[in-house]
Amino acid sequence: MAKQNDLSRCLVTLEQDATVIAVIEIGQSSWLVAGIVPGLEGNPLKKLNPDQDALLQLLHRWRKEAVQAGRTIKRIAVAYEAGRDGFWLARWLRAREIDAYVIHPSSVPVSREHRRAKTDRLDTELLKRAFLGWLRGEPKHCSMAAMPTLDDEDAKRPGRERQSLVGQRTRIINRLKANLARLGIRDFRPNLARASSQLEALRTPEGAAVPANTLAELRRDMDHLRFVKQQIKEIETTRAKRLAGAPNEQHHAMVRLLARVIGVGIESADMLVQEVFSRNIRDRKALARYAGLTGAPDESGKRRRERGLAKAGNARVRRGMIELAWGHLVHQKASALTAWYRKRTSDARGGTRKTMIVALARKLLIALWRLVTTGETPTGLLLRPAA
Repeated sequence: MAKQNDLSRCLVTLEQDATVIAVIEIGQSSWLVAGIVPGLEGNPLKKLNPDQDALLQLLHRWRKEAVQAGRTIKRIAVAYEAGRDGFWLARWLRAREIDAYVIHPSSVPVSREHRRAKTDRLDTELLKRAFLGWLRGEPKHCSMAAMPTLDDEDAKRPGRERQSLVGQRTRIINRLKANLARLGIRDFRPNLARASSQLEALRTPEGAAVPANTLAELRRDMDHLRFVKQQIKEIETTRAKRLAGAPNEQHHAMVRLLARVIGVGIESADMLVQEVFSRNIRDRKALARYAGLTGAPDESGKRRRERGLAKAGNARVRRGMIELAWGHLVHQKASALTAWYRKRTSDARGGTRKTMIVALARKLLIALWRLVTTGETPTGLLLRPAA
């Protein structure tokens, strides 16, 4: 039986003679809209400029043509693939009584031909077949993405911006070190607060000062580094104020509870809540799939091999959970999950540890999910005292 939040099939009965069906191939410069209109012999195809009002007029025109052909239209269903444009168009259409859905691109089956023809027109035909099967309630045609609200999307921005800024900080520091290593200077630490004032005193192994052009480049990189660190600090300060200002808000309470787990910092806790725990997850299997922590077996006849992680889910959650799993072994040595991992990696082989750390990350993610949703504390898990 399909669950109420199961997006792999439509739970509303399809009346195809009373439904205008349309799919959109969204590009940066144009939208290609393909429809299935009751009463019309051919399936219409229309290219539009990226304009939601023009799209709405087109859908209403197709509905009018279906009515003129003697059909009674009760529903307009529209779908497009998730991408750079996000969910705003689907929310906008739903506000105007259009059933709009966003398709997971990786869930649409495609031809396995080595060199298959690929055009926007052919892509719309593929989307139409997948969307029509989904509307009929048939499984395995495609899967829809959960529709977040504007506030839900906005709540993810600070964590994602901070992750991008941390990457910039690392690149700047590596560039500074590489520039100085070219001159033979290896003991300079750009991350220190007083690093900028030490540039003038740097000397090469030959005893010469840093050349003028290189010194100017280093100063610019140090200014850039200082600015990036300031932005990271602003994001962290704002988040701390937000958590302190509304401690009993549901998502904030989840973050504070996760941050009590020894080995889980406030940044990791906020990432898990905003990226995954705030979603309506159906069960633990769906949770593991969303994080991309499930396997990808390749089996045919007697041949069977594992191709590693599927990596079809949220990459941020997957990377964060693998980091937390390694940290769990250090900070939670008495937990049942750590004992489970130690028992299965007793052969001390590196390959076994690498494989099992992914399994530990999956189990840890499920355990933390149950902790914040049901209050079930994993056996042996150490928590900091409540503030």
